[in-house]
Amino acid sequence: VNGKVIHLGDKADPDKDAITLDGRMIKTSVKKIYIALNKPKGYLSDIDEMHPAPTVNDLVGLEEKLFSVGRLDMDSEGLILMTNDGEIGNRLTHPRYRHDKEYEVFVIKEPDDEQLEIWRRGVVMEDGYRTLPAQVEVMANSNNGSWLRITMREGKKRQIRKVGSRIGLPVAQIKRVRIGS
Repeated sequence: VNGKVIHLGDKADPDKDAITLDGRMIKTSVKKIYIALNKPKGYLSDIDEMHPAPTVNDLVGLEEKLFSVGRLDMDSEGLILMTNDGEIGNRLTHPRYRHDKEYEVFVIKEPDDEQLEIWRRGVVMEDGYRTLPAQVEVMANSNNGSWLRITMREGKKRQIRKVGSRIGLPVAQIKRVRIGS
């Protein structure tokens, strides 16, 4: 490191130090990649070699291995962040950082005030888990349902669909429009 032999326990900063092995420079820093992608329906958020469906990585078309920051199920669409930066991925998805996720959700029934209030307070699921409170507002009503804006700080697997079903508001469409700020 910087022309000196190091010993077990020594540290080096790959962004500041010259690291060589047998006189050859070691490339240690990887170019960070950040992509905001509008995921369409029909694509998987995660790589699953056993599943025949295309993935968001197919849309990006890069050789580098990227992972999705947060997931959307195959039937959902909207904002997915793709990166090779594990630190930023963790900062955006770990619950302790309390980042909002905002969705536009179409339910096939006009919600009443009680259903909206239950969703806002948190819903006790079949397994006994109570979802965290969420912001829920009606964006527009139509003769075949309503568009809701839902902002929440958690994102359990298929949570919006399960909560909607649990309180009598079947979900037909989900589009994530924001993660954090």
